[in-house]
Amino acid sequence: MKLGSHLTFSGQCETAFRFYEQCFGGSIVTMLTYGHSPIAEQVPGDWREKIVHASLTVGDTELTGVDLLPKDYETPKGFYVLLNIDTPAETERIFHELSEKGTVKMPIQETFWSVRFGIVVDPFGIPWEINCIAPRQ
Repeated sequence: MKLGSHLTFSGQCETAFRFYEQCFGGSIVTMLTYGHSPIAEQVPGDWREKIVHASLTVGDTELTGVDLLPKDYETPKGFYVLLNIDTPAETERIFHELSEKGTVKMPIQETFWSVRFGIVVDPFGIPWEINCIAPRQ
């Protein structure tokens, strides 16, 4: 078994995944639009360029996403996507990239469990916990 995260968006999945690809150093594997899928005729014409399935690999982890029709979309709540990062410098970099145009919920700082930890909601509405797994010195 392997757990993964499937993120939902209200029309900005492609933009978000291109940003995550750059920010996390990953690779987009899939970026399938509704218009190029078997359900193209089941969505409004102005929605056919939106994403029905996106996937991004970062190391051996896969992140997937979708644009939900406005009637089905709900703002993410009740969870955070946790990023465990190897070094304090990389933790700081990723936190600052995600927080630019986003909302910082807890500034990046040292905690009793981590040399660097912070919480941010990115510009696409996705909540992240950014944690450095480097040993405390």
